[in-house]
Amino acid sequence: MTELAPLKPKHFLWEVRDRIATVRLDRPDRKNPLTFDSYAELRDTFRALAYATDVDVVVFAPNGGNFCSGGDVHDIIGPLVGMEMKGLLAFTRMTGDLVKAMISCGKPIIAAVDGICVGAGAIIAMASDLRLATPAAKCAFLFTRVGLAGCDMGACAMLPRIIGQGRAAELLYTGRVMGAEEGERWGFWNALHDAGALEGEARKLALRLAAGPTFAHGITKTQLNQEWNMGLEQAIEAEAQAQAICMQTKDFERAYHAFVAKEKPVFAGD
Repeated sequence: MTELAPLKPKHFLWEVRDRIATVRLDRPDRKNPLTFDSYAELRDTFRALAYATDVDVVVFAPNGGNFCSGGDVHDIIGPLVGMEMKGLLAFTRMTGDLVKAMISCGKPIIAAVDGICVGAGAIIAMASDLRLATPAAKCAFLFTRVGLAGCDMGACAMLPRIIGQGRAAELLYTGRVMGAEEGERWGFWNALHDAGALEGEARKLALRLAAGPTFAHGITKTQLNQEWNMGLEQAIEAEAQAQAICMQTKDFERAYHAFVAKEKPVFAGD
């Protein structure tokens, strides 16, 4: 187990307050593109979050009015053109490992999206558990527009589960921008908020989650992801076992005593 509040990443901004970690890509002058180094450092950080004792919720926030413009054209796209297959596969596996780490970190992740959210930025939003956006958010899975397939970093598996097969196919084949209102109507965005209110609303939601039974939240996240590959009977049995584990927590006992006393339970995550 480890504490991540003192973390000082080189390639993105990081803050932990009230057991909520806030992540921001830090190249606002270029709409926050990703680089080889930021991919790797984000992957390693989300892997470490699985063992963090001082973080219960993560907010992936915008910077300078934009979320993320995807892979940097000069720092990533250019070098990839000259790589052999071994290097290309190592890169695509690393980018996929970021999504795997987000899924496996055991903490709810809230994406707070403003402005540009394209390519790998759209993937980061997709791989988050909850997604808030502003009316100015422009989200696009634009891989096909640069000559690549839409099946990047788990998009063909995850996006249809969020918005449906036909809508996902349209976005992944065309690479077009999904407008904010359209994205909310389709269920990609949980809610839209004005730019001035976005981060406050994301923090309000994060505080609500952090004040809840955080051990149980980790179980919920695990089941939401693992049950993709289960039949209904397997899923029901997995949830029976998961819920029995949660019934042994002190938070479950606290909730019972609070209910009897007609009080609001105060959870501690154990």
